[in-house]
Amino acid sequence: MSAVGLLYVGAVLFLNSILLLGRVEGKSAGVFNLFVGLLQVIAPLYLIITAHGDHWQIFNASGLLLFGFTYLFVGITNLAGLDTSGVGWYCLWVSILAIGYSLVSFVHFGDIKFGIIWLMWSFLWALFFILLGLKWNISVFTGWVTFFESWFTATIPAFLLLIGQWDKVSSWIIVLLSILTIVFSTVLYSRKRAIPAA
Repeated sequence: MSAVGLLYVGAVLFLNSILLLGRVEGKSAGVFNLFVGLLQVIAPLYLIITAHGDHWQIFNASGLLLFGFTYLFVGITNLAGLDTSGVGWYCLWVSILAIGYSLVSFVHFGDIKFGIIWLMWSFLWALFFILLGLKWNISVFTGWVTFFESWFTATIPAFLLLIGQWDKVSSWIIVLLSILTIVFSTVLYSRKRAIPAA
């Protein structure tokens, strides 16, 4: 995934986390989802068209499309006030495919950090499926996971890639951040549930 595209994935995940936590209105977030969705569809389509048979370039570009279509789908759904079940079931499909992208990162590219990040994206998109497709009331938990992942799976890696410092980050830091994301999200979700309604 290109560093510039990844940076804006961080931005849209951050905004969507605030939406899930009830601080941003759906239509407002929908507009930015469209912006990032268009970026994440146009750029990989260009890469595919200009790949000249390079199947790994096509493979990498296809991963961008998984997210691009998610954000377009979310943007249109929010702006039009549509039922979210279609987005949710699409997220299940993305979650399953993300496991495959993770395995390719580990096995073919030997990229442990992005292998872990793909697994975290798979987990996050599974939460989107449960929330939007199955309509379980886990918006606060999903919101916190989305918030933390917006930073450590997208924004910070993208920034470090842009300044040429990503290679200096240990894989163990990504493992630790993944564990902390789940722990902190669970704690924050539990605290929210423990507070009685006014």
